[in-house]
Amino acid sequence: MITLAAPHELEQVIQKSRFIARAAPAATPEEALAFLEQVRELEATHNCWAYQVGPLYRFSDDGEPGGTAGQPILRAIRGQGLDRVMVVVTRYFGGVKLGTGGLVRAYGGVAAECLRQAPRREVRPKVRVALEVPFELSGVVYGLLERGGLPRDAEGYTAQGLRLELTLEASALEAFQAALRDASRGVLRAEVVERLEG
Repeated sequence: MITLAAPHELEQVIQKSRFIARAAPAATPEEALAFLEQVRELEATHNCWAYQVGPLYRFSDDGEPGGTAGQPILRAIRGQGLDRVMVVVTRYFGGVKLGTGGLVRAYGGVAAECLRQAPRREVRPKVRVALEVPFELSGVVYGLLERGGLPRDAEGYTAQGLRLELTLEASALEAFQAALRDASRGVLRAEVVERLEG
C-alpha cells in the first residue's frame, strides 16, 4: 500500500481562479476530517475535498455543481493508487465561469498534480508475536533472532522458560514460523498478539 510520506501543497491559477491543493496522509477518516478543519480557508469560495482510507471514502463539492469537484479529487487519489490520503482543494473564484467540464478538469487536475509531486512511502503492515520458549530451546531461539536481526520488544521468565515478544513485517511471518518449526523440531510456534499498521 502506498500513501504520502508528508503533507504537500500546490497552487495553480486556471482561468483567473486560484486553486490551492493540499494533500496529507490520513490513517483514519477522523484524521482526514481534522486535516480539512486545519487547512479550510473560510474566506475562499469553495473548499472541496475527498479522502480514501482503505475501503472508506468520502468527498464534498462544497457548493460547486454536483460531481464537479469532490469526485474528480477522489479519482485523482485512486488513479495514482494511493490509500490513506486526504486532499482538499480550495478555490478563490476569479470571475470566469469554467462550466462543469472545466471544473472537473481543474479540480481533478490540480489534485492529481499535487499528489504526483508529493513524497510517498510504502505502508508495510507488521505483527507483534509472542513466543513461549522452554529453557532448553532458548539458545536455539536466541540464535535464530540474532541471525535474522530481530530485536526483542519484551522478554520475561515463566515457570517453564522464557516469554519473548517481537515485531515482524507481516510478510515475514510465515518464513519466521517455518524457521522456528525447523529450529525446534516442530515444538515452537509464534502466536500473533497484535496486528499493526506500517
